[in-house]
Amino acid sequence: MDFARLTEKLMSMDDSIWERHANPWSVYTRFTILPLISIAFWSRELIGLYSVLPISLAFLWAWLNPRVFSVPITTNNWASMGTFGERIYLNRKHVPIPMHHVKPAKLLQILSALGLPIFIFGLYSLNFSALLLGNIWIMVFKSWFVDRMVWLFMDMQSRDSNYQRWLKS
Repeated sequence: MDFARLTEKLMSMDDSIWERHANPWSVYTRFTILPLISIAFWSRELIGLYSVLPISLAFLWAWLNPRVFSVPITTNNWASMGTFGERIYLNRKHVPIPMHHVKPAKLLQILSALGLPIFIFGLYSLNFSALLLGNIWIMVFKSWFVDRMVWLFMDMQSRDSNYQRWLKS
């Protein structure tokens, strides 16, 4: 099982939640999650065991985020098409995608994951530089992955009638 598929299962994503997640507000506010997790864990220095509350709230926000926004009126934008590409990527065992998309997507996931040890070290040691570097590292490669997913959607939208229906002008 790949990391993207595991994340989808943990997030309990179904078609209706994916539709809501295609809202650009959902996509762009997901970029708040790592900084919120960082602040929440850092709060242990100030409030000790009570930091469990902000930590829990940060992870709750990660789970709630694709659910709290409405289905977008239009999906003809970078953020929506990025979520469509991600769905297509996750569905690649049922509807094959060109290899020129698979390899870069996997590489970008690996590069993003390489930021996790830096991020976790920064959280654990309260090292602001490592934490900042980890946040930036992960977000840059995740953004690049989303951009790659837009390209995947653009290439695949004509190959499946479901994919074509996702795009609303």
